[in-house]
Amino acid sequence: MRAGDDAGTLEQATKDFMAARPRLFGIAYRVLGSVVEAEDIVQEAWVRWQKADRSDVHEPAAFLSTITTRLALNSAQSARTRRESYVGPWLPEPVDTSMDPQLGAERAEALDLAVLHLLEKLNPVERAAYVLREAFNYPYKQIADMLETSEANTRQLVSRARKHLSAERKEPVSSTAHRRLLEVFLSAAQTGDLSALEQLLTADVISYSDGGGMRGASRIPVVGRPHVSKYLVAFAPRFWPQREIRWVEANGRPAALVMDDGEAVALLSLDASERGIERLMWVLSPSKLAPYVASLKS
Repeated sequence: MRAGDDAGTLEQATKDFMAARPRLFGIAYRVLGSVVEAEDIVQEAWVRWQKADRSDVHEPAAFLSTITTRLALNSAQSARTRRESYVGPWLPEPVDTSMDPQLGAERAEALDLAVLHLLEKLNPVERAAYVLREAFNYPYKQIADMLETSEANTRQLVSRARKHLSAERKEPVSSTAHRRLLEVFLSAAQTGDLSALEQLLTADVISYSDGGGMRGASRIPVVGRPHVSKYLVAFAPRFWPQREIRWVEANGRPAALVMDDGEAVALLSLDASERGIERLMWVLSPSKLAPYVASLKS
């Protein structure tokens, strides 16, 4: 506690922080793609909030969002270096959105696993500008202040991010169509039905398996309908027997949690357009599955 603080002012500070917390986590998570790293950022924001001279703060939520954004940007720089040495494809850490569909935001933008994965190709400042504008609807002037840049540059950052995403991703299908496609895909994948798989996958489909170097996970993305469908057929006899499917929600979309004797072994999420399945995202890494599964039980 700072000198001069009393129980009343600290209680108000705590209330202000807890009111802002879902938004703070939502910002940090979208910028970093990691639940664990986002939680660390929120904790650090709380420490700084306790130490700050709050008598000069007229809008606690805006102040806290600025602190969180800048902390997340600093963390993103080192995260990029770590991910360059990651074994195999890196996918964002899934998050359960069943209780908070927009994850503290005004809109559920920049939350889908496929979008978060594509945002990895942007530099951290572009990513933060896009997140603050598209998910949280901050005015450009306020984003510029948060990022310590000009309003004109902020508009360019958001524009570049939008162009990148629109060039890389087709318009996604509805949640109902998404769930139906996932159900049909799982049936075909479990039985190794090559013909059915080929009908579901787009010509340039990509399958990513994030196992962090674990045995059995492909260390390179599998690209193209012939390669992905044959890979899935070869994979079926070893992977699916005795496995159960638990339907869950991850990052605002229906997903399948693959269970083996009560333990989660994979989370399957897909990205689908009117053309069919564009991306398959298999989260196999135990360090990414564990926090997700724990959140389902809480």
